[in-house]
This record gives sequence, C-alpha cells and structure tokens, in this order.
Amino acid sequence: MIFRIFGLSIAITIVSLVVAFIYGGPTALFLTLILGILEVSLSFDNAVINATVLRRMSAFWQKIFLTIGVLIAVFGMRLVFPLVIVWLSAKLNPVEALRLALNPPTDGSPTYEQIITDAHPQIAAFGGMFLLMLFLGFIFEEKELHWLRWIERPLERIGKLDQLSVVVAVVILVITAEWIAPDDERSTVLFAGVLGMITYILVNGLGELFNAPEELEDDAESESLPRSGPSELAKATGKAGFFLFLYLEVLDASFSFDGVIGAFAITADPIIIALGLGFIGAMFVRSLTVFLVRKGTLSEYVYLEHGAHWAIGALALILMYSIGTHVPEVVTGLVGVVLILAALISSIIRRRNHPDEDTENASSSTDGSTTPEGKSDDGQHEQGDAEQVDPDGVARQKG
Repeated sequence: MIFRIFGLSIAITIVSLVVAFIYGGPTALFLTLILGILEVSLSFDNAVINATVLRRMSAFWQKIFLTIGVLIAVFGMRLVFPLVIVWLSAKLNPVEALRLALNPPTDGSPTYEQIITDAHPQIAAFGGMFLLMLFLGFIFEEKELHWLRWIERPLERIGKLDQLSVVVAVVILVITAEWIAPDDERSTVLFAGVLGMITYILVNGLGELFNAPEELEDDAESESLPRSGPSELAKATGKAGFFLFLYLEVLDASFSFDGVIGAFAITADPIIIALGLGFIGAMFVRSLTVFLVRKGTLSEYVYLEHGAHWAIGALALILMYSIGTHVPEVVTGLVGVVLILAALISSIIRRRNHPDEDTENASSSTDGSTTPEGKSDDGQHEQGDAEQVDPDGVARQKG
C-alpha cells in the first residue's frame, strides 16, 4: 500500500531528476535533489496539518485539494510566486522576470535572486503572522488531550480571555517591526504582518460562517448517528468545503515561503527550483497527507497533531526573527522534525501505557482545533476517514 500511495511521487521524482540532468547536467540534477530533500524535510508539519483538515472535507473537496490544489502548490507557489515577487518589486512582467532569472545581468543591475531576497521581510511577515495565528488558535483552544501539560494547560486557561490570540500576535508583530526589522522595512513588515493576520481571520471566519448551518444539522442528527467520527453530513461541503480548500491553499503557501526563499541560497534558477520544490517536494507532501489520512495515523498517534502545531509556532517565530537575522534553512527543518518526532515518541509511549484505552475518543477532542473554525469537534473523530482518499489521491465515499 505504501508503494501505491507514494508510487506517483516516486515516478515524478525520477522524471524530474531526468529533466534536470537534461536541462543542466549533473550539477542541475544534484541541486534538484537537494531542493527536493529540503522541501520534504520542511514539510512534515505541513502534511500533518493538511491531513487533520482534509479528513473533515467531503469526498468532492478532498479530490479537489489533492488534484487542483496540488497543481496550485507545484506551479503557483514554487514557480509563479517568485516571478510575481519580481514582477511587483522590479516592475517586470512575468516573462521579463523569467528572462532575468535565466539570464542574470552582468552590468551590476539587480539580479533575480537579489530581488527575491530583498522581498523577504514582507514575505516572512505575512507568512509568519498567518502561521502564528494558527498556532495561537490551537494552544489557547480548550482541549481534553494535552501533550506538554505543564504549558498547554495554563495557556488553555488564559486562552479563555476573548481575542487573546489577536492581542499576542499584534504584540509579537510590533516587537518584530520595532526591534528586529531593518529601519527601512518597519512599515512594510507591519503592513504585511497585519495582512497575514487579516487573511487568517477572514478565511477562518468565512469557513466558520458557512459551516455553521451544517453543524446545526449535525447536532440534530447526532442521536441517530454513531459517534466514531463525522458522518457524511458532518463533512464540509459546498461553501464550507470551498473555504476549507481556500484555507489549506493559504496554509500551504505560508508553509512554502521559507522553502522558496531558502532555495535561493542553493540556486536562483527557476527551473531547478520548480523541479526540486514543486514536482518533487510538493508531490511528496501530497503523498504524506494521503498516507496520514488513509492509515488513520492521527488517531493512532494522538500527539502528532500537537507536535505539528508546536512546529508551526516555532516556524512562525523563526520567520519573524529571520526578518532581521538570517536563519539557516537546516535549523528551520530540524526544529520541525524534532518536534514531530518527539510527539510521535510520546504517542507510542502513551499507546503502550494505555493499551486498552480508546485512542479514537481520546484524540477526537483535538480534531476540530486544527480546522479553520477553531472549534473542538466534541468527540467527532474520524477513524474511518482513512478510507476517504484513494492511494492516488482520489477521494471516494465509504460503502
């Protein structure tokens, strides 16, 4: 089954490496492979969060995310996004930006890499604040299951203060703009950071708004439905499904910022970046997401979700700090991997110490906290959702 899930990603990786070799020889092949590994190492937490949200979507929207959403991730964020930055920053259209990337100027004018690097403060501020809002929404939300009890429980108690996550985020943004960001970037960082917060609040609020009628229907049907997980009625469909899809796309974009920027420390060639980050990295993130949903991994290893959110919080703070000081990409990747592995080990220990405990019900209280709605699913965990996604990424209904 593992080969069926990862087979497409492996095939695309082989093709991408062949194309890289034809395009630029052994050097291009090596750089493409390095970028692919970099993207995957930075994206474990991304895959976990994707899976927690994906399993709440209807079969139709699961399919949309795993097809159209992946195309957006591959081409939109890893190829078009850097070109758009150059377009906006240097007033060059995408064709001219691509020409600039493929033919670096020799007259001392700004290069493609320089333009992207100069845009890092606003990119990091937007992505950092979006991810920070997601993290704060999780740690301040009421949960029945705690991983780092010594800190999660106190944070949960003070999280009862209304709009605390917004207050904390604003304080961190002001500190970043005042003491971390370069003097000539303060206003830009503030604007981009506020825009990141607004984007999260808007997408979050729209998802909650359009999901509210469905939640009422679910409550009406709850007595006649099994509580092992959200039924098809509880799946986000229609407008709610669309805004979950939109939420995942913005989330993926925020996760990919550090990878896209970090890629320029290795190469400025947009073709190699697209092959390494997009076709190899993004496809493996897709396969990891499908694997987590199909295997019900989040039900079995109940702290993975917690570890992923703490990794998101760390990534958000690293992005904000990197506005003023360069942070090696290996540090960013290792922090996320270490937190995910720690959560995995804690989950294994919990399973061994409580072999007879219903981990499905134990983990259900945290399912909703990772969704844009920011609410607990009150026990509606979806162990059966592992059957919602085919190995090749096509969602299907349970029989």
